[in-house]
Amino acid sequence: MNTLLQKLGIAELNDMQREAFDAILRSRNDVIILSPTGSGKTLAYLLPLVQLLDGNGADVQALIVVPGRELALQSDRVLKSMGTGLRSQSCYGGRTAMDEHRVLRQNRPQLVFGTPGRLNDHLDKGNIDANHIKYLIIDEFDKCLEMGFHDEMQRLISKLPVLQRRILLSATDAEQLPRFVEMGRTTKLDYLDEEQPVSDRVEVYRVDCPEKDKLDTLRRLLLQLGEGQSIVFLNYRDSVERVDEYLRQQGFVTSAFHGGLDQRQREDALYKFSNGSSTVLVSTDLASRGLDIPHLDNVIHYHLPLNEEALVHRVGRTARWDQMGRTFFLVGPEEKAPSYLLHSTTLPSTSEVGGVSEVGRVPLPRMATIYIGKGKKDKISKGDIVGFLCKIGGLLPQEIGRIDVSDRYAYAAVSRHRLQALLKAVSGQKIKGLRTVVEPVR
Repeated sequence: MNTLLQKLGIAELNDMQREAFDAILRSRNDVIILSPTGSGKTLAYLLPLVQLLDGNGADVQALIVVPGRELALQSDRVLKSMGTGLRSQSCYGGRTAMDEHRVLRQNRPQLVFGTPGRLNDHLDKGNIDANHIKYLIIDEFDKCLEMGFHDEMQRLISKLPVLQRRILLSATDAEQLPRFVEMGRTTKLDYLDEEQPVSDRVEVYRVDCPEKDKLDTLRRLLLQLGEGQSIVFLNYRDSVERVDEYLRQQGFVTSAFHGGLDQRQREDALYKFSNGSSTVLVSTDLASRGLDIPHLDNVIHYHLPLNEEALVHRVGRTARWDQMGRTFFLVGPEEKAPSYLLHSTTLPSTSEVGGVSEVGRVPLPRMATIYIGKGKKDKISKGDIVGFLCKIGGLLPQEIGRIDVSDRYAYAAVSRHRLQALLKAVSGQKIKGLRTVVEPVR
């Protein structure tokens, strides 16, 4: 295990992860893990699970069920970064099941991360053989087992005839587990603090808005916060569009994210934000689960959370692992401040927040994101993209940031002030002999 931790750049496990490791690896019990968002639950189950699986097997041995595609992709990336040699795949809606079936047939994964509906589809069609699946992990089980997924989860579990172990994880507890989960002898690890839904590593600020429309207050707050990255949470999709459009008009570089966007738009938004090409992610609660932005500075609640569960998941985007973070609640003149703001601090002056000295200057991100229309299926690697950007695009290695290569396309973060020169230099050029589209992600 020490080798795996070294690959991940982690010095040691926290208490929850150590106890989870022993409960999963050294017993045959089913396991429930309750722990705050950002405490490392993905590693808590992956580290012992990879030691239980047969690396020589050609069939799926473990299903990891998640409520959304973002968490499926993120968890799959964590496993691949561990370098265990195990094969994995993420499966989710928004793309054809036939394409996923082809990859399943070629890849022969031992672990599959997926959403309930898509996993049911593959099991029904025989694309995934259920007769070797011994381990079922339900991440964010409170979300997966709520009414929207209830029937799909029941159908899914009924199709796993040789299931031996169930591992459930969440940052909030469910009142009662449905009978169909069929939990056996269970070990429950509860690291939640019901008296303190917001971590003591998060500074809590109340921002009083003089008008019902909070747009100008949000603008002023973001100017105070300066160059740090912020997520602005809203409760409705149309509100996300309205706030995002306003901030763009004010000169901010933003990403909009909600369930009404198509897959490419959602991917563009997340890549821009996660690689530092935008400073503000404007989102519904869709972004409150399954996203791992390692150094998110601020969580801003334009609309107050609908309940304590939403509060926990929103605020959990910051102060991940042992870091510090800040959360700001915008309270309108007609809104009643909820109980969790009783011990908040009224928004301090600019200097105390640690923002820019002159409010009025919109902070711009250091990076910009480009889309490259070739990927792994075209035999394009990260090294090929770096060479293309340096040799043809004229960039220095330090002017290139995060690169993500998918099957048919890639994203790369590049220095913002070199963007236009880069686009001009690579226009009409080939990468590894292949002509491709290179365009900025707006």
